[in-house]
This record gives sequence, C-alpha cells and structure tokens, in this order.
Amino acid sequence: MEARINLFGSPVGTKFLRYINSAGKVLSDSTLPAATQELVKLRASQINGCGFCTDMHYKDAVHAGESPLRLNMVAAWREAKVFTAAERAALELTEQGTRIADAAGGVTDAAWENAAKHYDEDQLAALVGAIALINAYNRMNVIVQQPAGDYEPGMFD
Repeated sequence: MEARINLFGSPVGTKFLRYINSAGKVLSDSTLPAATQELVKLRASQINGCGFCTDMHYKDAVHAGESPLRLNMVAAWREAKVFTAAERAALELTEQGTRIADAAGGVTDAAWENAAKHYDEDQLAALVGAIALINAYNRMNVIVQQPAGDYEPGMFD
C-alpha cells in the first residue's frame, strides 16, 4: 500500500507539516503530562481510524516508558482501572472533542468541568490544542491513506 501523495515531497505539504509540527512542539513543552498527551493522541487516532497515528503514538508511548497494558486499555478506558481520574477526564474530553459531529452540543459542560478539576489553565489550553492537533494529523493521514506499521520512534526527530 502506498500513500496517495507524499506530503513530504510537496513544497506546500512540507511547509504545512513544518508549521503543525511546531504547534506540536509547543504542546510537548507544556506542563500537560507527557503520558496524558500520548493517551489523548492514541484515543483520538483510534476513533478516527488513523492507523499511522495509532501505530506512531503507541510506539512512542512504549518507547517513553508507558505500560503496554495501559495503552492496550485506551479503547476501553471507561472499564479499565489503570487510569487516573485526571487521565479519565482527558480521555472523555478527547472523545467528545473528536466526535463533535456526533453531538449537537459538542463538548458537554460536565466533561469540561471535570477536566478543569484536574488541569490548570495552561494545561487545559495544551489539552485542547493536543486534541485539535491530533485530529488534524488523523484527518490528513486518513485522506492520503498513509500506510501504518513501519513507524520507528524518533524517525521524525
């Protein structure tokens, strides 16, 4: 399987990716816990059916020391006992923020208030940014049918 287009081979694609990768750097440098950021990226990627990002963020999280058990439970986080209350709030916000079209009101006040109990204003800004950014990456990769499975941690550093 080949991608429909090599975004790295296009001047516009390369420039676009450079800009959104810069946004990702702002988020990774924030005080939002790195583990939470990876859980958010993995859950949104699962929901969106983005194999490339699911593969990437699973492998990056394991490489950073995350437990494969926790990562395997992300899709069933509501029933899993391995996530903190803060992580559960972030996963709920991720699901609602990713499935905006499925809910007439978008993200519920309850989900927002729960997240706000666990994260300060800068962390909430990073959480919202992480949800928005991974959804952008997911959509880009799904549109171009970016193949999954070959990612190696650090290959884009």
